[in-house]
Amino acid sequence: MAEPQKLRMPTVAGFKIVKQIGGGGFSTVYQAVHPETHRVAACKVVTITPDFSDWQMKAIERECRVHTALKHKHILELLGAAKLSIEQAARGGYLPAFYLLMEIAAGGDLFDKILPDVGIDEDISHYYFCQMIAGLSYLHEEGVCHRDLKPENLLLDAAGTLKISDFGLCAVYKVKETGKTRVLNERCGSLPYIAPELRGTGSYEAEPIDVWGSGVILFTMLAGNTPWDEPTRGSVEFMQYITGEAFNHRPWNRFSADALSLITGMLDIEPSHRMTLADVAGHPWVARPSQLASRGLSAIAASLTQGLRDSGQMFIAEPNLSASDDDPMEVDSASFSSVDSAATVRAAGPRPAKTQFTQTLMLFSQMPGGQRYRYCPHLTRFFAALLPHALLVLIQDALAEMGVKQNPAKELIPEPGGDDEDEEEEEEAVAMIRMRIGTKDRRKIHMKGYVEIEEMRGVGYSGSFVVFARDAGNPLEWRAMWKTLVEHPLVSPHVYRKSGL
Repeated sequence: MAEPQKLRMPTVAGFKIVKQIGGGGFSTVYQAVHPETHRVAACKVVTITPDFSDWQMKAIERECRVHTALKHKHILELLGAAKLSIEQAARGGYLPAFYLLMEIAAGGDLFDKILPDVGIDEDISHYYFCQMIAGLSYLHEEGVCHRDLKPENLLLDAAGTLKISDFGLCAVYKVKETGKTRVLNERCGSLPYIAPELRGTGSYEAEPIDVWGSGVILFTMLAGNTPWDEPTRGSVEFMQYITGEAFNHRPWNRFSADALSLITGMLDIEPSHRMTLADVAGHPWVARPSQLASRGLSAIAASLTQGLRDSGQMFIAEPNLSASDDDPMEVDSASFSSVDSAATVRAAGPRPAKTQFTQTLMLFSQMPGGQRYRYCPHLTRFFAALLPHALLVLIQDALAEMGVKQNPAKELIPEPGGDDEDEEEEEEAVAMIRMRIGTKDRRKIHMKGYVEIEEMRGVGYSGSFVVFARDAGNPLEWRAMWKTLVEHPLVSPHVYRKSGL
């Protein structure tokens, strides 16, 4: 069989798979483009290997079947799916895999915009929590339990609309036509977000599981961290919640009375006493009118990232500084140009939608001449005054001191003559360095992703654009790791910041 990197990707529902934008481990996410309509989508590719088990095969087939039927504004839409077995793929020289074509979440992760251990205020929490509850209510009406609600599965589209994603652990627990339900038995989910009954061995009701996960997410929005590492007697924080001691301390004692009432109602230890989604929707904290809905996309984006701006982290992700010949730390990042990579797209070619929401979030930056835009959905990024190879050594040493594991770095040379190539603007293909990293967060949950380093060029200047792209783990914990790296003594002196920060 041909080498995996040489195998072709099929066209899925009319979309051509063009370049990797995320993922790792069991799946990889690519940008996909429809050649005729220029619509952009995301394609999750799960490679089928000879040791792929029947259980894995059936689980992904179930995910595709269930997800395809779900159509709601707060559910990430599955546009199409294809399966190429090893035998089928070999005949055409394709990569054997499941191909799941989904709408692209151009606004990135919701929690990528939230400051760890600080959170967001009640108005923006209310705005997105209500959207999540609307999506979950639809799921339960369709007889589907998500079972894996956590920050990394809440995405945003270009209009700032919340989308629930990743139905790999979902279960159909109810016959929609008759309303007849069944109990569930499988143990699944991430420890900080699972309900206490999942730590036992018996059967459990489906709907209370998602209500509990929603309660943990609301707490995390308001506090910037999960309330405990797991809901067991082995967790000091969980036991303080059970005894009521937690309510004497931050962050519990800084929540408003209505917010606290809602959270504790959703986090009732006894599933039969726990609030239902209907109870949640009717709670005063939820039922009140939104203070943000009528203020426009820019106001919503600004409110979401207020903590990042107050802390100065937003001005590291996008310094947007005034050019200065005297101080290299005040060079305008918008005066640089970068080579095309997984994080870079051209204005002339298909790209995710540029809206007031994505622009306020600084996901798009205009490049010289007004003809190109860099699109990067990750705010865990920075600009540095060192060339990629010199900077890589410092990043590697800093990550090693932080206890972050690293795979050998690789150079990726952009292939010339791509479909979205601007014929009037030919550039030398410059390598991007990509390095796989992984560690455990403060809750002992695995985090995985990539460090991507691109050369940035300007008149009389050379440096690097660095992106920390997460593909597994809590976005809040990933941001905390990124911040530790940016502030590390080896790296910090070379990082561009807004003047005075």
